[in-house]
Amino acid sequence: MATLSFSISQYALSPRYSRRRITLRPSIRLVNCSASGDGDRFWGSSDGLKEVRNVACGILAAWAVTTAYPVIAANQRLPPLSTEPNRCERAFVGNTIGQANGVYDKPIDLRFCDYTNEQSNLKGKSLAAALMSDAKFDGADMSEVVMSKAYAVGASFKGVDFSNAVLDRVNFEKANLQGALFKNTVLSGSTFNEAQLEDAVFDDTIIGYIDLQKLCRNTTINEEGRATLGCR
Repeated sequence: MATLSFSISQYALSPRYSRRRITLRPSIRLVNCSASGDGDRFWGSSDGLKEVRNVACGILAAWAVTTAYPVIAANQRLPPLSTEPNRCERAFVGNTIGQANGVYDKPIDLRFCDYTNEQSNLKGKSLAAALMSDAKFDGADMSEVVMSKAYAVGASFKGVDFSNAVLDRVNFEKANLQGALFKNTVLSGSTFNEAQLEDAVFDDTIIGYIDLQKLCRNTTINEEGRATLGCR
């Protein structure tokens, strides 16, 4: 059985098959996702490093098997706005099921809701497949949130803390992400077409190589951000 391996660095996380010749760049750590347990030889006995490996492998494995279900396109027809009372407060509860696979027990419609400077009720919530278009999250603490397959076209996330968040396959088209903090954040499969990324901070983000190339085409990323990402 072939072994699927990934390279993690401060710049990108890129899938490669182990049979290929791999050229290592500085600060790259090889993540071996084989079920044989051989990956432990790369990571030693540190529980913390093993946890990072397991999370990275789990997220990217989920991304790999769900490529038939891409992020919702900006021009795709959305369901009517929910008439549920207090629908905006659903974000403070989140989904009770669904993590990196984007599954949810009940749709979360946060469109046009305002969470400006929310510092406690969004942290760590599961907002898988949430509809967030035109919502406002400026200055909010969204660290450790799970937003797999969320639709955030035109939403505002200025100055949002996305540290340790799982933001895979999110549609951020035309979103305002000025000054957002992406520290140790999973961004694989997400799209940022025409998004505003001025002064956004990318620190140890986890992102696929092809996705990184697309992200680097965004001209609003400043020189420091481009250097951290490894944009050429």
